[in-house]
Amino acid sequence: MVEDRPPRKRLRGYSMGVRCQNRAKSRSAGRVFVRVFRIFKVFAVPRPILATIHPAALQHNLDRVRRAALDSRVWAVVKANAYGHGIENVFEALRGADGFALLDLAEAERVRALGWRGPVLLLEGVFDARDLELCSRLGLWHAVHCDEQIDWLAAHKTQVPHRVFLKMNSGMNRLGFTPGRFRAAWTRLNALPQVDEISLMTHFSDADGDRGIAHQLAVFEDATRDLPGERSIANSAATLRHAEASRADWVRPGIVLYGSAPDFPAHDAAHWQLQPTMTLATKLLAVQTLQAGDTVGYGSRFTADGPLRIGVAAVGYADGYPRHCDTGTPVLVDGVRTRMVGRVSMDMITVDLTPVPEAAFGSEVTLWGRAPNGTVLPIDEVAQAAGTVGYELMCAVARRVPVAVDG
Repeated sequence: MVEDRPPRKRLRGYSMGVRCQNRAKSRSAGRVFVRVFRIFKVFAVPRPILATIHPAALQHNLDRVRRAALDSRVWAVVKANAYGHGIENVFEALRGADGFALLDLAEAERVRALGWRGPVLLLEGVFDARDLELCSRLGLWHAVHCDEQIDWLAAHKTQVPHRVFLKMNSGMNRLGFTPGRFRAAWTRLNALPQVDEISLMTHFSDADGDRGIAHQLAVFEDATRDLPGERSIANSAATLRHAEASRADWVRPGIVLYGSAPDFPAHDAAHWQLQPTMTLATKLLAVQTLQAGDTVGYGSRFTADGPLRIGVAAVGYADGYPRHCDTGTPVLVDGVRTRMVGRVSMDMITVDLTPVPEAAFGSEVTLWGRAPNGTVLPIDEVAQAAGTVGYELMCAVARRVPVAVDG
């Protein structure tokens, strides 16, 4: 199925043709032209670029998390529109999770509209006192990370007490109460009739690196000793790399569900037995043959050192493909690994066809994900070439790119 997109605006040429028809009804040639033009518009074919979502891979990755998480319950994190995949596109594949964790009320409404009746957690809590009303109506759980959110709860009129997750700043220094203020915040919440159960949470800054989680875990455990309530501390990297140490009531996997290694390049997706959940693919629009000294693209950033066939693929930075990618960025042509050459343009890139001499107009180009022959190009490798992370590439796919779902 294809994800809904805003309706296409009628092109100016179409309306001009209609006006031409009205003005030249007596001229048969004009009428024939307009009829042909209108038929062309009806059957116009979009650009060949397509993002495909793979539900079976999402289910596989969720199962992989469950094996790593031991007996912990699992939040499926679907913030940022399910990391660019579309909440509606991933819901069925991820509904085997114990709850959905996300960012804002609009996302929560979408999950409820899909029929989910289980836990839904707002990872950053509410952004305005008025949001608490919708939390009451939708039965949302929400993080509390600052005094203002406690003040809003204290003033909130509700007949149904809220389930909250009190967040500690254990060293990441973004959101949460410092260890020295954490118990006072817990005491305030515990005294409110608007609050039912208080769970405890923190977030690790270095679960994917050499520093690890021990320093933050020690702070969290010391500050929460003897406090009641469920705990949630492990993100994707902690769930895979520090499963035993970060064992708690809930884990919060995000990027790992979408087939990206949380600690790349130390480990890749294959190491963690993850499968790609999104494939971005297009086709070759043209083939050029270069001679030694010929240059390619804006700024002439690439110069051929001998005869070379290059393909022009229908994708560019306006589609969300990173402009920072340069010569050497990996791509697949007809499932064969090769490289991009020159700069990324708004709507096109150019690729070296040396490893795939049979490539021609219409050949399949896989920017990341799984090619039709089964070859996988990990999104993390493309992100590394762009100086960023797989998270960003997933979230940056432009709205003009059609999205389809396998099955």
